[in-house]
Amino acid sequence: MHAVTQPLLRFGVIADPQYAAVEPNLVLGRYYANSLTKLAEAIETFNAEDLAFVVTLGDIIDRDWQSFDAILPLYDRLRHPRHFLLGNHDFRVEPERLDDVFARVGMPGPYQTFAAAGFRFVLLDGNEVSLFAPPPGDPRLAVAERWIETLKSQGADNAQPWNAALGDEQFAWLEAELRKAEAAGEQVVVMGHYPVYPPNAHNMWDSERIVDLFCRFETVAAYFCGHNHDGNYGIVDGTHFVNIKGMVETPDTTAYAIVEIHADRLEIRGYGRETDRTLGLTTVRPRLAASASR
Repeated sequence: MHAVTQPLLRFGVIADPQYAAVEPNLVLGRYYANSLTKLAEAIETFNAEDLAFVVTLGDIIDRDWQSFDAILPLYDRLRHPRHFLLGNHDFRVEPERLDDVFARVGMPGPYQTFAAAGFRFVLLDGNEVSLFAPPPGDPRLAVAERWIETLKSQGADNAQPWNAALGDEQFAWLEAELRKAEAAGEQVVVMGHYPVYPPNAHNMWDSERIVDLFCRFETVAAYFCGHNHDGNYGIVDGTHFVNIKGMVETPDTTAYAIVEIHADRLEIRGYGRETDRTLGLTTVRPRLAASASR
């Protein structure tokens, strides 16, 4: 039993609303237009809670630039700060609009970091090397072609055109942020659109190097993602990998969560299809403090 404690902070999390004003895909079980109602319900729940922020883990829309015009105003009802990641479907817009997607959702940059309550939050751009996000003629498209062809030659399950990878510069930035957090005694929560663990057809093309990087830093408490609408969970060397279920699935059952961060654990309160979880944390700050005092 865990002691009854007040959380250090709470935040709301949504994955894959994937809104579009189109008929549902009954084969895949995706009800795109219904996400407006589900999102409005989630925002009402979030507004009744004391949250530090709300994050959407990508695939805000399913397709079409005008879909942003319908769904983004709902977020204006939030009384909390909001953060967006982008997913593969957010780039299913006209080619001339691809460079404008980040600005359309108000993101300060493709990837970012911020601190709260002794934790460092790192938000990744998992679409950087992909077959869909870079505009025509961008050299990243050729890099993406090489990535996926190499994976296909290896028979990899995640050799899918709707997955992607981090660019080397962003990967180096991620490592640098983890080093800074370690030096500051901060535990880290990383967020991305794409899963990296457990192995799955939806995982990033470079999932193995990302997991290996996390394993080098015991400060990485958790990685949250979407993309795989069924959800998933795994743990490697004390880092929790939490795949939030897709809101777009089913005609009327939602999926979102409120995460409470305590000194010794994460408490995930799931709504609708999302799973409740209690995930233990390895406390790193006392060890760092002790090493600094020697």
